[in-house]
Amino acid sequence: MSKIAVVYWSGTGNTETMANAVVKGAKDKGAETELFTASNFSADMADNFDGIAFGCPSMGTEELEESEFEPMFSAVKGKLNGKKIVLFGSYGWGDGEWMRNWEDDCKECGAVLGAESVICNDAPDDDIIEKCETLGAVLA
Repeated sequence: MSKIAVVYWSGTGNTETMANAVVKGAKDKGAETELFTASNFSADMADNFDGIAFGCPSMGTEELEESEFEPMFSAVKGKLNGKKIVLFGSYGWGDGEWMRNWEDDCKECGAVLGAESVICNDAPDDDIIEKCETLGAVLA
């Protein structure tokens, strides 16, 4: 059985909804799954998981949330070489540049992106929820 972490930051609840769908998808495939907010996850914990799903909305000028998520993610990046991960998040403006930049950053640190990242404008609809469940299943 694989062990999966779902780590997210959410300001409006949209990315949290997506995170819960990722958890459901992983659990439905039999994975042991733990849900963490960014402030409750650290680099030391990364080695305890076979795969990690990271969720963060676009903030500011299409950047990761800078007070909790970005510092946590920067600390964890050194543990991602060869680790299977997936990314998800919501946005309210722009065109998803933050996700493309984030994917590039993950590839540069050697992470293995297990599936196409999932982004949504504002609240996730049924299609996005299904895609998030698929992210969880891919990690499982």
